[in-house]
Amino acid sequence: MKKKYLPALLIMYLNYFIHGIGCSILGQAVIKEALGAAWGVEAMSITAISAALGLGRLVALPFAGPLSDKLGRKISIAIGSASYAIYLIGLALAFNAGANGGYSIAYVCAVIGGIANSFLDTGIYPGLAEIWYKAPSIATMGIKLFISIAQMILPFILGMTVATTASGLVSYNHLFYICGIAYVVLLVLILIVPVPGSEKGDNAKKEGLISSLKTTHFSLESIAMILIGFTCTGTFQLWLNCAQNFATSVAGWENPSIMQTWYSAGTLIALVVTAILTRKIKDVRFILFYPVICLATLILVLIMPSQAMMIIGSFAIGWAGAGGLLQIVTSVCNMIFPKIKGTVTALVMIASSLCNYTILTAASSMTPSGVMVMNIVLTAIGVALGLFVNMRYSKMVSE
Repeated sequence: MKKKYLPALLIMYLNYFIHGIGCSILGQAVIKEALGAAWGVEAMSITAISAALGLGRLVALPFAGPLSDKLGRKISIAIGSASYAIYLIGLALAFNAGANGGYSIAYVCAVIGGIANSFLDTGIYPGLAEIWYKAPSIATMGIKLFISIAQMILPFILGMTVATTASGLVSYNHLFYICGIAYVVLLVLILIVPVPGSEKGDNAKKEGLISSLKTTHFSLESIAMILIGFTCTGTFQLWLNCAQNFATSVAGWENPSIMQTWYSAGTLIALVVTAILTRKIKDVRFILFYPVICLATLILVLIMPSQAMMIIGSFAIGWAGAGGLLQIVTSVCNMIFPKIKGTVTALVMIASSLCNYTILTAASSMTPSGVMVMNIVLTAIGVALGLFVNMRYSKMVSE
């Protein structure tokens, strides 16, 4: 690791720390209720705004990577930081707009937030690998660590930033503004410090996603892996964005925001434990075991709703659903399909973004109980796909 890049390393991780707050804000029941009251819509309708984050990622992913290669990591990260500032400050402006277009403004800003996420991913992931070149996997786990820490403390931050407007509405605009301004500061800093790969792409020919797809022959395993990218994302995104509403309406928990802390605690512990277990257990096994844990958890929460069960469920889904499962899926893609790993990995992430948009959009018009049932069905499909991949993997090893 080159010492001159240490400031850039810290800035990259701080981007994801604030991202951990930004991507979870709209999943908090208290914020949904505050925004819903300001815009005159049901709280569950705010889930559609969360879905717009996935739409933004879906729009940007096909070209964000090539632009990062051509323009350099610094420019890509700067675009991501600037776009995230627009998203977060835009939420505050949308709240102030009230029923006069506030919901529409927030939706557009969320699309920009999804685009921001794509540029941060395609700039920071390779940037960290170039800084921490001797241990790129540890560098990647650091991203999840900073996101999880931010999500863990989010309920406490909500308590410190809540305010009441002159009209009597509950507002979290202070949090939106603080996070947005923080991204502006990070934008300025990343333009100042040295960043690896900041020069324009080298003279080597870089194959784009579309051209790579034309020469790729997909197997059943690769298709299953892409679909798992969809199902595993649905498992934790539906929980993250809708479980608190289920806790309020079905389990009778008035303020379930602490569920976010338990969810993040499960994720943090999973990062450590899973890293240890992968030394003895093949990565491909987690693609089956973790969805099975999620499925059992969701069924128990549905049939035995209570405050205690919601806490247990949050920890379990944080562990088995969000504790690196999508990253493991990507890792297995690279292992099983080394010749097309770039293409398959890109498609897994596109499937993940497509899930964010379609599943959360559907959830926005459903009851919390209906969303829980949908999550069970989606996770069960993931279990079936994981079983298929494991069976095919065992056959490949035996041959």
